[in-house]
Amino acid sequence: MILLLGGRGFVGTAFAHSLAKRSLAFEVVSRRQCDYTRLDHLIALIDQTNPSFLINAAGYTGQPNVEACEDHKAECLMGNAVLPGVIRQACELRGLPWGHVSSGCIYSGAGNRGHAGAALGHRETDPPNFCFRSPPCSFYSGSKALGEECLQGAESVFVWRLRIPFSCRDGSRNYLSKLMHYERLLDVTNSLAELDEFVDACLYCWQHRVPFGTYNVVNSGAITTREVVGLIINCLKTDREFKYFRDEAEFMQATARVPRSSCVLDNSKLLRTGFPMSNVHDAIRRSLLNWQ
Repeated sequence: MILLLGGRGFVGTAFAHSLAKRSLAFEVVSRRQCDYTRLDHLIALIDQTNPSFLINAAGYTGQPNVEACEDHKAECLMGNAVLPGVIRQACELRGLPWGHVSSGCIYSGAGNRGHAGAALGHRETDPPNFCFRSPPCSFYSGSKALGEECLQGAESVFVWRLRIPFSCRDGSRNYLSKLMHYERLLDVTNSLAELDEFVDACLYCWQHRVPFGTYNVVNSGAITTREVVGLIINCLKTDREFKYFRDEAEFMQATARVPRSSCVLDNSKLLRTGFPMSNVHDAIRRSLLNWQ
């Protein structure tokens, strides 16, 4: 049986659907049922349910976006930095392997480059460059980096880095939906992750017993905002006119109080496990052609 913390959020719901589809026994645990931020409560839950694996999809992302984290720093630190440490302690005390949903937003920029100058992305071993130790950064990114620091040296945990999730289902947390509703867009290059594919890759790690550790779980390649918009126009046949900020300085002045992460992640470590992540362009096109 698998314990799923945060199973009613955007990412947690996708985990629940995938686990049910696989007919895997699992239990969704909410903070109302069990305050798993408290070590004694979490240990009691583990003892009561005797799971074989635990998935932490809980965290603090801010509503409607990460800027809200600037106003709720205590909640942000508790959900993204303290909670992973609590879960680690409980799981190590009970010998329970587990997986933690982290974020690629702890990086900024193209990362490593190939011989021709193409962006290969940040590797799992690269130190975060968009965090409290490497400012400026958003409070959200800083807290997620601290959460990973709390897991350094852990032996039986997967750290799954998610980056800008999207899917075929329209919704406020879906990156594709956001692009269709924003008045103006900033053209930047990013790694993205199709949500169902992200979850499938994470569960593959556990079911196939790949080595524990950190994995960049994103679609292969990188894509610009304008390329995503081109796919939206082509696949959905929309006649909407998309407008753009002149540059990041204008974007920051007009809309943002805090810096935003734009980055490329290298997913080659995940690919070497045998899981075939789609190319990001193909994944977006597939989501748009099946738009709900």
